[in-house]
Amino acid sequence: MILSACNGAEETESSDNSNSESDVENVSASSKYPEFLTVAGATSGGTYFLLANALSQMMASEFPDIDTNAKSTAGSPVIIENIENGEVELGIAQAGVAEQAYNGIAQFEGQTMENIRQLTYFYPNVMQMVVRKDAEIESVEDFFGKTIAVGASGSATELNSRDLVKAAGLTYDNITPEYVSESQSVELMRNKQADGANMIAALGSSNMLDILSTGDYEILEIDEETIKTLSEEVNGAYYPYTIPADTYPNQPDPIETYAVANWLHGSAELSEDFVYEMMTSIYENKEVLVETHNVAENINLEDALNGQTIPLHDGAIKFYEENGIKVNQ
Repeated sequence: MILSACNGAEETESSDNSNSESDVENVSASSKYPEFLTVAGATSGGTYFLLANALSQMMASEFPDIDTNAKSTAGSPVIIENIENGEVELGIAQAGVAEQAYNGIAQFEGQTMENIRQLTYFYPNVMQMVVRKDAEIESVEDFFGKTIAVGASGSATELNSRDLVKAAGLTYDNITPEYVSESQSVELMRNKQADGANMIAALGSSNMLDILSTGDYEILEIDEETIKTLSEEVNGAYYPYTIPADTYPNQPDPIETYAVANWLHGSAELSEDFVYEMMTSIYENKEVLVETHNVAENINLEDALNGQTIPLHDGAIKFYEENGIKVNQ
């Protein structure tokens, strides 16, 4: 009986240890995944939001135990702030805005946002400054005294407008800025209430196709010196870009301008293992994003670090290194 009791005690202890180890493994496995995953985009119907929604659906399919959704916001500055504050876990935003937020400069003066990380380059936002042909605007300097639709207040578009005006040696005091959305910008120009409009976006947007189809408007070329000032003195995220000929109606020649990289950003609080698995899923299922918007064709390993401005997430670093991509930190 004593032996039996001893054996029973040993078996019970062994069973308890086994359950304890199993519980630890389950906790470890579950803790690497977030309970919720919100992907932030910009305004509903825009490229950011369309891709954010597609990415959310992809993640729901790949990680069925995670509650996923997409969120519409005013644009990159708000998206970055949402990630920093823990309101969302992921967001598509301009790399230049992320750099300013991470370092607490420009519009983020005094509020460094060090909880944001970059994951992968998505596509370029191309500066497409559209002007009325009868407005006598041949350079950015000619904005002096003109009415320019600069983008919605608080948006990355408006930030880009402010940077461009500064690079040309002007300020908003020298122009009449209209703080409106892209579609409202088109209406203002059609009604001759604006001389030009910042339509920065992926190439081929419906608003660009619409406004240029009439032949009354053109895309302003940005001279090399202004682009150099932009990248060297205003924000290093800007780089030269050529819009190919015939990208739009009534545009027979290539147009020299510049672009800024759009990146997928994430919270530093996301686990390394989860981000690594998520990155793998994105690159293995890129066609899901391409079906939503063809700008996702730009998501390629060889371009994955284009325009990087802030530190990468550890999970992204692990993914790139395993895929032979040299990471600069």
